[in-house]
Amino acid sequence: MPTFQVSGNFHISPGKSFEGHNSHVHDLKFMHKFPLNLTHTIHRMSYGQFVPTQVNPLDNHTFVAGELNIMKQYYTQIVPMRYQNINETVLLSNQYSVTHHHKVIDLEKAARGEMSGLPGMFVTYEISPLMVEITEHRRSFTHFLTGVCAIVGGVFTVAGIVDSFIYNSYRAFQKKLELGKVS
Repeated sequence: MPTFQVSGNFHISPGKSFEGHNSHVHDLKFMHKFPLNLTHTIHRMSYGQFVPTQVNPLDNHTFVAGELNIMKQYYTQIVPMRYQNINETVLLSNQYSVTHHHKVIDLEKAARGEMSGLPGMFVTYEISPLMVEITEHRRSFTHFLTGVCAIVGGVFTVAGIVDSFIYNSYRAFQKKLELGKVS
């Protein structure tokens, strides 16, 4: 069975952009006059509908740039998700994980072709061919009752072990006391 992974990216970067020869380039000729501070906050980032209890790792993420002209890259792995709540309402959405790093771009070296990269924020995504399915359901009363019985049985078992340990320790101490071996 063939599976396909879909990937792509989007970015925010300065300069006028041009398309041509299957490439996307930016004109950075004025960057040396106006260096870019890439400090940013991502308030909410998701790939799909809101799903209760879902945690999006980039929500409220703040990056403080210690230097100017930084290339900040986020790599996200997206997994499609089907969520069915207790009322049997189905939501189709996506979960994702993220790794990120940054590097300083020396514009003079980049202009001479000695360094690759572009100042800005880049998000690369890769969509998994697999799907996660989450279904909420109520547990029956008998399941609850079985759990309570297991807890009560566990408490009695531990209490029996502790009682046996105390009783046997006391008997051993009594025998040593009778033999006069306790100082």
